Amino acid sequence: MNLKEPARLVLALFFLTAGLMHFLRPDGFVRIVPPYLPHPLLLVQLSGAAEIAGALGLLVPATRRWATWGLLALLVAVFPANVYMLQTGGAGMPVPTWALWLRLPLQLVLMAWVWWCGRESIKKQL
Repeated sequence: MNLKEPARLVLALFFLTAGLMHFLRPDGFVRIVPPYLPHPLLLVQLSGAAEIAGALGLLVPATRRWATWGLLALLVAVFPANVYMLQTGGAGMPVPTWALWLRLPLQLVLMAWVWWCGRESIKKQL
């Protein structure tokens, strides 16, 4: 049984849901934008749009390669928000400290998952 297709669908659904939440409930995302970055709401909206585009791109073989690279770049780009959230004890949100620590390596798990789901498309590029 090929697990890659269901895994890709779940991953796409995850990013689609997360991306939509950036628009439906942006306040929590705005809170975790580090203060040294300008225009937090715009950054939240851009990252939400990137998540939605990446999710949809994963589903289409012709765009999967670009979606893979884009989602990997996005996960790297938003890592400072996870660090800032840990540094501020949840940025005013009731999140247990253990969960804040767990978010950091979870980012690596998501990156590995994105890579696994899109690496065949990457290999075709090389």
